[in-house]
Amino acid sequence: QVQLVESGGGLVQAGGSLRLSCVASGNIFSITSMKWYRQAPGRQRELVATISSSSYTNYADSVKGRFTISGDNAKNTVYLQMNSLKPEDTAVYYCNMILQTIGNINRSYWGQGTQVTISS
Repeated sequence: QVQLVESGGGLVQAGGSLRLSCVASGNIFSITSMKWYRQAPGRQRELVATISSSSYTNYADSVKGRFTISGDNAKNTVYLQMNSLKPEDTAVYYCNMILQTIGNINRSYWGQGTQVTISS
């Protein structure tokens, strides 16, 4: 069974930085993509950043130039470096991986979420 565990959330002042991590465990054969989503209170979950197995990255317009996604397939880990944080970045951040376990097809897996709160 695959499990994704996020860490690194917390409370920081506007202009500060945080680095989120998400580690996947289980009988993982390959990872197709790694993503970070976020969900603020009363809002829909939104895609923040994506990194593919070929290291292609994509970002939401709201975080371009401030956030950087990176992945370490050997460690089944995805990171999100968040700089110049703004109060509007406050949300629960979720990692998502499309991956294949041994003997199975690609499936989508989610972490439990980590709270990021930015004070003004």
